[in-house]
Amino acid sequence: MRALDEVCLEVREGEFFSLLGPSGSGKTTCLRLVAGFDEPTSGTLELHGRNVVGVPPYDRDVNTVFQDYALFPHMTVAENVAYGLRVKKVPRGERDDRVREALELVRLPGLGGRRPAELSGGQRQRVALARALVNRPRVLLLDEPLGALDLKLRQEMQTELRGLQRQVGITFLYVTHDQEEALSMSDRLAVFRDGRVEQVGTPAEIYESPASVFVAGFVGASNRLAGELARAASGADAPFLVRPEKLRLLPAPAAAEPGECSLAGTIEEATYLGPFTRYRVRTDPPGDLVVLAQNLRMGSLEARTAPGQRVRVAWDPACNRRTRDDPGESMA
Repeated sequence: MRALDEVCLEVREGEFFSLLGPSGSGKTTCLRLVAGFDEPTSGTLELHGRNVVGVPPYDRDVNTVFQDYALFPHMTVAENVAYGLRVKKVPRGERDDRVREALELVRLPGLGGRRPAELSGGQRQRVALARALVNRPRVLLLDEPLGALDLKLRQEMQTELRGLQRQVGITFLYVTHDQEEALSMSDRLAVFRDGRVEQVGTPAEIYESPASVFVAGFVGASNRLAGELARAASGADAPFLVRPEKLRLLPAPAAAEPGECSLAGTIEEATYLGPFTRYRVRTDPPGDLVVLAQNLRMGSLEARTAPGQRVRVAWDPACNRRTRDDPGESMA
């Protein structure tokens, strides 16, 4: 079985580019090929116009940040950051200056004397970043670097990483299985599936115009309507996708606006999510639609009493999207 199959990617200089996909989809293998930890069995791999197939990792102008930080526990923070510079025999004075600059860059000034065990998870991740950046690589490879952090800290680090990338201006190649992470941080991203690239584009392109049913389902959630259900909603049998947040719920007696798609149905489930409530509506003709509604007035009590209510689901037909998975149908 091939780990990667006919993958062709071009990452622009200074870009924050993410490799997104489920476990086993090939994204980490792709990163390891760029790093030089693995070698391709065919094809070419170029870094800034130089074919690096067969070139050892230490001779590539890249550095890698791992999920488990890979810090030396017996060394201080400063010694960890300086390690690569020592290997390269950078003079002591220059080494100290660059370590200090790197720690300031990741907002850890004054912590050079501590050991990794004395730091929080977020601080250890910053040390790993400083150690990678101190060598001034042209490409920084990040393999799910925030995966070990709790949700709040991970969200804070997402913002910091994006700001850091803009500040230093180097290319970030970022591996993640977290869709929100990829959408919020990337200039562009590639969605992987079974060793192949399903789609490459900006976050908005990937989310608003998914190329396949897989992309639509993996990056966010989508409703797929086909056959009788599609005809009842839009007047045509052609299958299409529509995102849950594009739909709105109306009381059953209400009618949709002229030209809108709509379906009548019954609320089967209502899940209160704080800012939003997620509804599952059993439609007429039989089918299921997921609707994500912002809680402008509704609270948890109203959400709990919603099941069983008759409603009409309505939406703008401009929100309908077709994919290449539907033979004979053009992309919307």
